[in-house]
Amino acid sequence: MFDSYKILFLPGIMATYKKRSVKTKTNLKAKNIESTKQVFDTLDVSASKTETFVNQYQNYIIGAILSVLIAFSAYYAYDKFIVQPKTTESNLEIFTAQKYFDLAVKSDNNKDSLFNLSLNGAEGKFGFLDIIENYSGTDASNISYYSAGMAYYNLKKYDLAIEFLENFSSDDEILQSLSYATIGDAFVQLNQFEDGLNYYESALSYSNNSFIRPLILQKAGDLAKELGKLNDAKKYYQEIKDDFPKSNEANLIDIKLEQVK
Repeated sequence: MFDSYKILFLPGIMATYKKRSVKTKTNLKAKNIESTKQVFDTLDVSASKTETFVNQYQNYIIGAILSVLIAFSAYYAYDKFIVQPKTTESNLEIFTAQKYFDLAVKSDNNKDSLFNLSLNGAEGKFGFLDIIENYSGTDASNISYYSAGMAYYNLKKYDLAIEFLENFSSDDEILQSLSYATIGDAFVQLNQFEDGLNYYESALSYSNNSFIRPLILQKAGDLAKELGKLNDAKKYYQEIKDDFPKSNEANLIDIKLEQVK
């Protein structure tokens, strides 16, 4: 018997075959160990790269986290120690200005003087202009733009009325529509009729109030008729007739409709 080959004797045939080598458990175990080692080596390399990245950019990462924390803290501090006290103070300061404004609206005499006091202040207290300057961003400042604009309109300072009312903004449909309508009135007083009509239309887009809307519809209709826009005028007048038949503006609406046929 040979180590590597065995000889087979068959009738008339002599053949040889090579003895197959058998993989031992030892070889398989060694390969498994090697494979596992490669996996851990790969993980070590990835971990090393991550560690290198963190080490390289840790200042930026920490800085970004600190920036977020500082921004949040700053906002909280600003709101608590600046915005809230400022809002409270502005609400107290506006009282005197509003008092003179209300007196001017109700008074038959000294209207101009009272409106000027509401604008510029009195009794050592702020007027609307001071509140706008000193309490920017507060509700008191916003309503001061409205009241100042209305005061200037009554003082026939139409450019200033437009300027201040355009800075006013409100979710209240009545106040916002009145603001736009007054801007429209101011433009009409300045003979800028197209601008006036545009602001009447803006006012109409905000209000469905049964008292204010027919009034603005009539203003828009009359101005559209003046500009020769008869179809627009008819549209405004027809809405008064159809939707607000009991309003004061409806009293002569049939005559107005006849005029724009």
